Amino acid sequence: MFLLERLESQIATGTGVPRTRKVLVDKDAVLALIDQLRVAVPEEIHAAKRINAESERILEKAQEEASRISARAQEQAAYLIGERGLTEAAIAESQRIVTEANEAADGVRLGADTYAIQVLETLETEAHKALAGIEKGIEVLQSRQGELRHDAAAPVAAEDAEWSTNGDGDSPAFLLGEDAGQTVAR
Repeated sequence: MFLLERLESQIATGTGVPRTRKVLVDKDAVLALIDQLRVAVPEEIHAAKRINAESERILEKAQEEASRISARAQEQAAYLIGERGLTEAAIAESQRIVTEANEAADGVRLGADTYAIQVLETLETEAHKALAGIEKGIEVLQSRQGELRHDAAAPVAAEDAEWSTNGDGDSPAFLLGEDAGQTVAR
């Protein structure tokens, strides 16, 4: 640009030819400027070509980066869609597992309740049998007491008196001791 301005200055300050638009300039000065321009212009052209090539390379790199970012965004979107699908599938699977576990737990509870009912019914039957045995034992003992009371009205030998009653005349002495109810006279 500096050389072009100097060339323009040479033309503008040159001596004008009357009645024409022509100007007289110093030939050697103008040719020197043109030579300098020839040397400078190729450098500028090379620089411009380098800048142009660099800008094209930057544009290509930007397009590659944009393509890469776009591809990565598509992959990320696909991953997130897949992740969402996996999440939904995992939720559905967990709900299925919980439902199965609840059903299995209900089955176990039902089985345990059935078993407990059977055990309690068996225990109830055994308790009724034991109660019936106790009631029978009480009846036998009460009838025996009744028999012993009737026999007590008969005279008892002095040595047998100790065995027959406890002295108050109500119950046999052998039923009042430590092993009362376990030893039965024959």
